[in-house]
Amino acid sequence: MAQAIGQQTGAAATVRGYVVGQPTATSTVLRANFPNDYALALADTAGQTNTGQMLYVQISSGYRAAWGLKTNPGLLGKQIEVTGPLGAYFAHPGLTSPTGFAFAGTQPTTSTGPTSTSAGGGPGEYDSTYYKDAIGRTGPALKSALHTIIKSQTKLSYDQVWNALKATDQDPAKPDNVILLYSGRSQSKSSNGGKPDDWNREHVWAKSHGDFGTATGPGTDLHHLRPEDVSVNADRGNKDFDQGGSPANQAPGSFTDADSWEPRNEVKGDVARMIFYMAVRYEGGDGFANLEINDSVNNGSNPYQGRLSVLRQWNAQDPPDAFEKRRNQVIYETYQRNRNPFIDHPEWVSSIWG
Repeated sequence: MAQAIGQQTGAAATVRGYVVGQPTATSTVLRANFPNDYALALADTAGQTNTGQMLYVQISSGYRAAWGLKTNPGLLGKQIEVTGPLGAYFAHPGLTSPTGFAFAGTQPTTSTGPTSTSAGGGPGEYDSTYYKDAIGRTGPALKSALHTIIKSQTKLSYDQVWNALKATDQDPAKPDNVILLYSGRSQSKSSNGGKPDDWNREHVWAKSHGDFGTATGPGTDLHHLRPEDVSVNADRGNKDFDQGGSPANQAPGSFTDADSWEPRNEVKGDVARMIFYMAVRYEGGDGFANLEINDSVNNGSNPYQGRLSVLRQWNAQDPPDAFEKRRNQVIYETYQRNRNPFIDHPEWVSSIWG
């Protein structure tokens, strides 16, 4: 292990070690409650706790189902061999873009290839190439790197959003329907419009918070636009997000009061990660306001959305599910060519906002 740690030259090598956890930052390795399947740490002994004696191994998408710790927590303490180029990962000695994994003394498994494809070319293996300039960063440096990555996007008109939402929010059990965000109701794709029981385009980051309206850019960004019942959309209005209130009409599990909205438990994390995306994507360089998250409500037309402490809690409480991950992928592949990094890496919320 010491040789691999000291030889970070990009040269290919096969490294044998015990799986001791999942790295999430330069000096942080988790031994339980693994957030995803993207990385593991190897050491010479199964009980090693000194990160300086560990090698951080990236797990590219073709290997995650078999070698990711969230899916396979029983790998902790097992001795394995990994083949690939030796190079920094999370700004720490590592092995990236592996070409083979195996239990010690057995034949290596080879990758089945990326689980995502890229329409029109570009990086399908998004975690190793799309986010490569963000890996290992924290705080303002991470936020800045992510902004640079995700600001490169294809922009839609507000009219184009209608059809896009029919694809991004399609009900997996009923392909002719979409699932409404706050209501949780499955409703016909064709019932969009302005009548009370139709669905329309909800701006999760309220469009008056920064006064961007429906302008191409933040006003049409699919990463925070969702289908919702017209009446429920109106009830939410431009309220900030917080806990409590009275049950919301036609939105079971949601609550509201004079100045805040609490979505149902199943989408609390979804809402939070959309807000975090907007605060990173729109930094004032596109002719729009610099959007920021604060710990307040009643933000009105100011370019702020709250409440930060609650949104952080919701991100941890409700991790990304299959629907949210699929939605992120459809937006990336078919429409905007950019991703919501907090769906791919929810742990980055605490890296930026504490």
